[in-house]
Amino acid sequence: MKLLDGKKCAESLVADIARKVAGYVESGLRKPHMTVILVGEHAPSESYVKSKIKSCGNAGFESTLLRFPETIREAELLEKIAEINADQTTDGLIVQLPLPRHINQQHIINAISPEKDIDGFHPANFGRMTLGQKAFRPATAYGICKLLQFYEIPVRGKHCVVIGRSNIVGKPISIMLSNDFDIGNATVTLTHIETPRELLLDETRRADIVIVAVGIPGFVTEDMVKDGAVVIDVGINRLEDGRIVGDVDFENVKKKCSWITPVPGGVGRMTVAALMINTLMAYQNNFDLV
Repeated sequence: MKLLDGKKCAESLVADIARKVAGYVESGLRKPHMTVILVGEHAPSESYVKSKIKSCGNAGFESTLLRFPETIREAELLEKIAEINADQTTDGLIVQLPLPRHINQQHIINAISPEKDIDGFHPANFGRMTLGQKAFRPATAYGICKLLQFYEIPVRGKHCVVIGRSNIVGKPISIMLSNDFDIGNATVTLTHIETPRELLLDETRRADIVIVAVGIPGFVTEDMVKDGAVVIDVGINRLEDGRIVGDVDFENVKKKCSWITPVPGGVGRMTVAALMINTLMAYQNNFDLV
């Protein structure tokens, strides 16, 4: 068993971005600029935003964090997004999710300019990605692809089972791995929490690659994977004793894997790295550098 070290991969990707940015700045261009909107006080969101801002610094980007109270009206938030959309000095915009219940999350996602949508959630980007066209790819799913690529895990022609159908992970990663992208051409089975247990077991036991994102600690057990499988754990769950665990029974499943992601230290770091890649792409688009 070998670990798919997201920290190591992310640091390598961000260092490569920093070298490119240094060259652009040396030629007289401004630095790439990411703006993050954070609504309310939500501890996990605070942690995620802190990681994104730190990574911006490591990549040579400028970053702006805009904080708003949980009581902000949807109309006010939409007005601020429109203002940032029109700001030519901001390349990428993130609205940290989740949002308070009184704000329609999809309205907010749809309001972000597709050209600044570095999360890859806007319907225009998701649609282009689905069609195999150039687009900002959803960051967590894109990060998984970059992790597989970094460790040279074969994907073409492999059987991949995705557990979880969210718009953030399950749906986009199943599309990316089945499409003819730089990493893809796998045969993908998309399952979810309503998939009958026996059908799920039948699929995962034949899978070369298992990707799970259901938010249930220890959901994937040793009996669900075949010897030599690659297991990608996207879950981040905090137990009552304070421990952070994934959706995989790591200690037992790792005995059968060829490769497995740890939690923490796996996919989470790759999500942030993918945001840096998307921000650089937005910046390059703005200056016609690609």
